[in-house]
Amino acid sequence: MRALPLFIAVLHAGIFAPPVGHRPGAGSYASEPQLPCTSAPSHLSFPVSLSPGVPDSSDSLSSLQGTGVSLRSMPNKAFGVGERLIFSVEYGPVKAGQAVMEVSEVTEINGRRCYHIISEAETSELFSNFFEVKDRVESYMDVEGLFPWRFEKHLREGSYRSDMRVEYDQINHRAITDKDTMDVPPFVQDILSGFYYGRAQKLKRGKSIFIDHHSGRKLYPLEVKVLKKERIKVPAGVFKCIVIEPVLKAVGIFKHTGRLRVWLTDDRRRMPVLMKSKMIIGSVVAKLIEYDLGEEN
Repeated sequence: MRALPLFIAVLHAGIFAPPVGHRPGAGSYASEPQLPCTSAPSHLSFPVSLSPGVPDSSDSLSSLQGTGVSLRSMPNKAFGVGERLIFSVEYGPVKAGQAVMEVSEVTEINGRRCYHIISEAETSELFSNFFEVKDRVESYMDVEGLFPWRFEKHLREGSYRSDMRVEYDQINHRAITDKDTMDVPPFVQDILSGFYYGRAQKLKRGKSIFIDHHSGRKLYPLEVKVLKKERIKVPAGVFKCIVIEPVLKAVGIFKHTGRLRVWLTDDRRRMPVLMKSKMIIGSVVAKLIEYDLGEEN
């Protein structure tokens, strides 16, 4: 039964999280130590003598005002402030819970304009009797460069409690928590920003895109395969879609977890409308039931 709430947690985190059963401590909720939510510095002091790694050839560069440091600039026609997506999560014929993904506002982090992206998930009243999930994940994603400056995770899953905050030093390529600091690739993505970054990319059938992904003090190279096109119907309407499959590039990482496929609208927005994952027992489906496109970019 625990696999279902874990899937909801993966879903609300933006589908590009480590697969179910692969999160540190997932096998023992009660015994995993709680990660305190600390007051990390709201403004990191970056030395200007270092410049970031070479960006993708399709990116342009923009200067960090007053530092001489350059950061990439990427086009985004997929999402904007006010976008709100509501999903019904179903386990077989039973409604198991609901997930909401929202671009709530543009705020400022480290002197940069950032999308404040919030994702929340909770189990239904019925499933909460067995295992209750109430999770919230937040990412502060650079508007111009589409990479994160800050990430927060607040998980409430059964008896398990976890709160984590990560500050991304995108100048010196570091992920900083209250526990440690680790080196990361240039413009690394968190589990939520990675999903929105993927939506803004050119997705061509038969091709893949690759994303450097950081989660839980680990790095996960992620391949997103673009499989095919389909027309599908969900409670929110009928949509022409492109089907993608996120695959973590590590040996045996999907050994006990099955496959996850996502249907995105086949237009500039790449809005997710359907997600399917086969579990050890049965399968879980997330269907878009309501949406608000928000502001135009």
